[in-house]
Amino acid sequence: MTGRPLHEMHSGPDLGVAVYILAFMPDMERWPTGRLLSTAARLVEHAWNEKLRGMDLTHAGVIVMEVLAANGPTTQSMLAQIVRVQAQTMGKTLTRLEAHGYVSRVRSVSDRRSQVVSLTASGERTLGLAAQLEREVLAPVPVDTAKLRRELQSLVRELANNHSPAVVNDIVAAAD
Repeated sequence: MTGRPLHEMHSGPDLGVAVYILAFMPDMERWPTGRLLSTAARLVEHAWNEKLRGMDLTHAGVIVMEVLAANGPTTQSMLAQIVRVQAQTMGKTLTRLEAHGYVSRVRSVSDRRSQVVSLTASGERTLGLAAQLEREVLAPVPVDTAKLRRELQSLVRELANNHSPAVVNDIVAAAD
C-alpha cells in the first residue's frame, strides 16, 4: 500500500479502520463468527462514539443515562454495581454528565453518605438524541437493523442460558 511497516500503518491517518481491517485480512468468508461480531461491534462503537463526542458524551455516559431512564433515581453506588464499574469510575462519569446538565446528584435523605442520581429533562432529550445517532450509524448499512437487533438479542439470551450466571456476569462485565 504505502510501503510502511504494518505497525506504522495502524496508526496512520491515511487508512480508515475498516480499510485497515479489510486490507490485512480481506477474506471475511473465512473469519470465525466471533471475529465478525466483535469487528462489527468495534466499528459501530467507534462510529457512535465519534458522533457522541459532539454532545460531550461517551458510551459509558449513555449507559448510565439508560439505567436511570429505566430505573429512575438511583444511588451512585447502585449505578456502579448495575453498570459493573468501580465507584471511582462511576464518580468520574457522573461528574462529566452533571457538568453538562444531563444528571443531577443530591444527598440521600436516608443515608447522608450516599448520593441519589437522577436523569434531568436535558438528559432525557440527550438520551433520545444519542439513540438517534446510533440509528444514523447503522442507516447506510443495507441490512434490516431491527431484525439484526432481534437476532442478536436472541443470540445473547440463548448463549447466556448455556453458561453459569457467574460466567455470564464476567462476559457482560468485560463487554461493558
